[in-house]
Formats: sequence, structure tokens, C-alpha cells
Amino acid sequence: MERVSEQGHTVSIAVDATPEEVTAAVLDVRGWWSENVVGDTTRPGAEFDYAYQDVHACRIRITDVVPGERVEWLVLDNHFSFTEDPREWVGTRMMFEVRPRDGDADLTFTHVGLVESHECYGACVQGWGFYISESLRELAETGVGRPSTFDHRRDGLAEVAP
Repeated sequence: MERVSEQGHTVSIAVDATPEEVTAAVLDVRGWWSENVVGDTTRPGAEFDYAYQDVHACRIRITDVVPGERVEWLVLDNHFSFTEDPREWVGTRMMFEVRPRDGDADLTFTHVGLVESHECYGACVQGWGFYISESLRELAETGVGRPSTFDHRRDGLAEVAP
């Protein structure tokens, strides 16, 4: 289920995995979002970089990890090549909240700050829909997700670094 609030965009899914398996899958960003993420994706305070060609690049800090309960990220820097404001994601947060459900788990992902007035909204909603509802779910349930395999690294990635 997807919904929009004044806070951001939310995707909620049921996952046939334990809450601990779901949070472990969330932390395995290379297993569900992009194989070419650069940096540590597993502990609070760690930062990682994501880039897709010259279209999108961002630096994200992990702000909270509670196994079996939640993972939170903060976007430190961002660059979109297709929006008037290339920094639309800066300061937004991604929250992965996990709740137990009859031996399995429910996952609620909210990109806080991703609102309909953002120029990137349509593309971002479509991307999160696939990566959360399909790739992340499959990683948690089967151990194999469907991350992007395109080589996202680019020479200009340092441009987005703080």
C-alpha cells in the first residue's frame, strides 16, 4: 500500500520474514537498491554514496538502527540533473519501521520530505515503489533482491560530497 501525507511518501508491505531479517535486509543496501553503493550501510553515523549515471547522486547518513524495529537515514547532499532544484532531497529522511506480524513482519517505509510539490516526486515514487515493494521484500524473503546493477560510480560523485 502506498500513500502520501504532508510529511512524505509511504509504502507499507507485509514481508514473510522475521523483523530481524527485515532490518538486516534494509541494511544490505547493495542487495536491494544498488550494487554499486559506496560506503558503510550498516551502522549509525556511517555514510554512503549512491549515484545513477549523471541523473541522480546522493550522500546518505544512517542516523538510527534498532534491529527488528527500525532504520533511519538522512540525506546530506543530493544532485538531480532533471529538476530545477537539484538538491530537492537534501534534509529529507528515509524511515524503515518494522513491526512483528504472526511470526513475519510489516515494513513501513516513509521518505519524509518527499512531497508532491517536488519536481522529482513522480520518478521517486515509482523508484521507491519498485525497490521497497519488490526488491527489498524479495531480499528479506529469499536472500536475493533485484538491485540496480548499472555501474553508478562516476567521476563527478565528489561534487555531491559535503
